[in-house]
Amino acid sequence: MKPAKLSVPPGRAGRIWLVRRLDTARRGADLLDRKLRILQRDLTRLQAAAAETASEWERCRADARAWLLRAAVLCGEQAIRLADDGQVADVRVSYATTMGIRYPATAACTLLPATTWDSPVLARVRQAHRAALEAAARHAAATAAVRMLDDEVSATRYRLRAVQDRWIPRLEQTLADMTFAIEELERADAARLRLAAGPPRA
Repeated sequence: MKPAKLSVPPGRAGRIWLVRRLDTARRGADLLDRKLRILQRDLTRLQAAAAETASEWERCRADARAWLLRAAVLCGEQAIRLADDGQVADVRVSYATTMGIRYPATAACTLLPATTWDSPVLARVRQAHRAALEAAARHAAATAAVRMLDDEVSATRYRLRAVQDRWIPRLEQTLADMTFAIEELERADAARLRLAAGPPRA
């Protein structure tokens, strides 16, 4: 589909209008390119951090599962159910900002001390599950940050391409056509003036 023709003021005013719009578009493209490079740098850093938190979460999850199985064998499932004190974790997420994009930086969990009786094995189970919960919260924050910055990188790249590949060439072509038309009019006016003045006197 052919883009709609630009609505440009006629004559030299239109040429000035186009020059200003073209300058604005080029500055905008430069800013978008700078934003994209900064976002990509931070995205790479966050992806590395997310890989580390994923590894930590997997390790803590496996450790918690192993201790739970040991407790089930040594203490029985009834003891595990009785050790549950119904506490709810308080998860606090801190945020960071890159180029105006706010994303989770890290997450911290707070759990009150256990209010039920613990055997040494159940205490170790509780400790392992707390560590897994903290690792899960950190990994959730890291993956959310990666997703948010990745979305913004895609959107910024799309906007940059739209400006560079469509808007700037369109303005440049319209400016070239208008410049050519103005020059043609000026040549025609000069020719008419020469004709009106008559042949040069000897």
